[in-house]
Amino acid sequence: MSPVNPSEDDAAARAVIDDSGTLREWNEGARLLLGHSAPDVVGRPAADLLADRADGLPPGPEQERWSGTLTLRHRDGRAVPVWVLAHRRPSGDDGPGTWLAVAPRYEGPDHHDDPLVRAALTQSPCATMIFDDRLRLRAVNDAMARLLGLPADRLRGLRGLRPTDIGSRSQHTELERHLRRVLATGDRHDMHTHLKATGESRAHAWHARIAPLADADGRVRGVCVSAHDFTEQHLARERLQLVNEASVRIGTTLDVTHTAQELADVCVPALADFVSVDLLDPHDHGGEPPVVPAPPVGLRRAAHRSITPGSPEAVAEPGRLDVYPAGSPQAECLVAGHAIVAEVPSGDLERWREWDPVRVRRVEEYGIHSTMSVPLQARGTTLGVAVFTRYRRPYPFTDDDRLLAEEVTARAAVCIDNARRYSRERETTLTLQRSLLPRWLPPTAALEAASRYLPAARSGVGGDWFDVIPLSGMRVAMVVGDVVGHGIQASATMGRLRTAVRTLADIDLTPDELLTHLDDLVVRLFEESGDNGTGEVGATCLYAVYDPVSRRCSLARAGHPSPVLVPPDGPPRQIELPSGPPLGVGGLPFESAELELREGSVLAFCTDGLVEGRDRDAEAGQALLREALAGPTESLDATCDRVLHALLPSGGAADDVALLLARTRGLPAEQVATWDIPADPSLVAPVRKQVVEQLSAWALLEASFTAELVVSELVTNAIRYGSPPIRLRLIHDSATLICEVSDTSHTAPHLRRAKTWDEGGRGLLLVAQLTQRWGSRHTAEGKTIWAELGLLGEE
Repeated sequence: MSPVNPSEDDAAARAVIDDSGTLREWNEGARLLLGHSAPDVVGRPAADLLADRADGLPPGPEQERWSGTLTLRHRDGRAVPVWVLAHRRPSGDDGPGTWLAVAPRYEGPDHHDDPLVRAALTQSPCATMIFDDRLRLRAVNDAMARLLGLPADRLRGLRGLRPTDIGSRSQHTELERHLRRVLATGDRHDMHTHLKATGESRAHAWHARIAPLADADGRVRGVCVSAHDFTEQHLARERLQLVNEASVRIGTTLDVTHTAQELADVCVPALADFVSVDLLDPHDHGGEPPVVPAPPVGLRRAAHRSITPGSPEAVAEPGRLDVYPAGSPQAECLVAGHAIVAEVPSGDLERWREWDPVRVRRVEEYGIHSTMSVPLQARGTTLGVAVFTRYRRPYPFTDDDRLLAEEVTARAAVCIDNARRYSRERETTLTLQRSLLPRWLPPTAALEAASRYLPAARSGVGGDWFDVIPLSGMRVAMVVGDVVGHGIQASATMGRLRTAVRTLADIDLTPDELLTHLDDLVVRLFEESGDNGTGEVGATCLYAVYDPVSRRCSLARAGHPSPVLVPPDGPPRQIELPSGPPLGVGGLPFESAELELREGSVLAFCTDGLVEGRDRDAEAGQALLREALAGPTESLDATCDRVLHALLPSGGAADDVALLLARTRGLPAEQVATWDIPADPSLVAPVRKQVVEQLSAWALLEASFTAELVVSELVTNAIRYGSPPIRLRLIHDSATLICEVSDTSHTAPHLRRAKTWDEGGRGLLLVAQLTQRWGSRHTAEGKTIWAELGLLGEE
């Protein structure tokens, strides 16, 4: 009946009895003891073997082990007093169990002249037992007898007990295997186990050291088992491991809810059977949690975790706000600033019945016997409370558990506070960023545009921006940029650069000149930052100007990715542009490039957050962008969505993303009229007549009166103060009429207020009053004065 070696079965009498009291097994040792063979007794009631019926069947159904002396009847009729040790063996299929009854042979007191016994008892400082080379018990000391819960004097005189006869079948079966291994190899072996000794309320952690015992010739003659109670060391190791796991697993993201869930996940089942994390609602306290909240306290469930799938014991779902009155453990621990342990048997539950009967019913339903409420505090601020609950684990929380919970929650509180502060700053930065970006793209005759901006999913909001800026002469500027760094500083710098670009674009600088001025601005911002060269102030930028009349586009870049061109009938391709330095380097030149665009061409501008990532470089990202842009022709908004879906991971981009798509339009030649004007004031009147005739051909006679006055003033000024050749150009679309007068003088006009008796000086003031806007721009040949008139019927 040895699970390891059943053939060695005659050293002790063994019998197996089922719950009904019927004998099921009978070994050779039992035959030698009582004279009955197995066929004679198997299947009969075990009580028939009792010589004294008053003894009855000793083990009760609720017991796991029983020992005592029984008077049994030998086959020849004599009574045999026998000391019996019985263990209950549960069934493997949830059926009825059986009892293993063992009657070891008694050989009198220990023989201390036995070298094996003497060596073991001399060398073992703790609970010790000795087995011979057939794994039969030879001796135990008093410490081991107390651990086993058996009389020491009885055990010292017994022979033939095996490990599986002494304790539970599962643990001692494993012990017997290790004993045989030591016998076979002669090497020492250590074994760890948890068991509850007789008379103890909870299991202890034991370290069993199994050592071979050799004779003078070096032959292994037996095995010594020494058991050491290392519960304290084991618990300390578990506590240290939990603290280490908390430091690794809590705070992996900067999301408050996710961090709270990590706290609950780490502590179940290592510390509690159910953990809930409730946070103070900052909206109730002016946006910041209070230092010490006053009851009643409103707490919003952030996360919970249970040892039972589905967390059926949870009263509140994540996101729900509950109010805890004074006297509740949650409110008490927040006011006290330390953990509060409450035990149901002590009567702490009664205070809950009045204000939360639902919780009381849940406590009674699941047998919750102990709770521990621990405040979440970080940097002098109270953030919420974590509640640890036990119902499956039978032991209440100890002082060590309280210290451990406070240590873990303190670490988690710092992570939650970091996430809270990050979320608040991110929201502030995102609000600032969106307020500085264009709310809508202005409609222009030159192009159709669509855009997308996505803040970084895991890092702080950066300084990416884009813009579409209407220029004079129906032209339009497109810009996309990326400021170094993240956070409010980057967003503020982005706002300053965007304003500067709009200002520089308004004076019609070429792309390379604009980037040069913008580079000077970034250098000054760096100098003003006062960081002595340690701060991050820099940016990349791409600036392009498209003219729908000539259908040419001029571009320059400062360390920014080149745009992608999608022709109306060809594959997307990267535009080759001179590689300018990033803004802020200072002193290095920028170069422009010019290309002709057919009507319907699409320009794709983006920041590096779209094409670069942790799993790919910029070149691979550009290839993906071209592939996404090569899809079917559709609206630009749909194309933007397709590009983002193709290039960005499901969890969002690691960096900010700005995307601007522009489809070009060409202005038909019949909507443009040009005249070369001789420098003769007497020819102004014929010019006005030609203008009126042209407006009549365009069916724009409603604007003829204003256009005559504007053309007359601009042409007259050019003749008086400019240098020939002089050229007049009219451009119109459905909403705007533009008058342009160019000459070779570089002197720019300006408004002035004429005095009462002055004969001149009122021309430009009159133009400013009659038009929507006016201005001048420098050209390679000189300058151009322009004015825009709104046409009647404009919606």
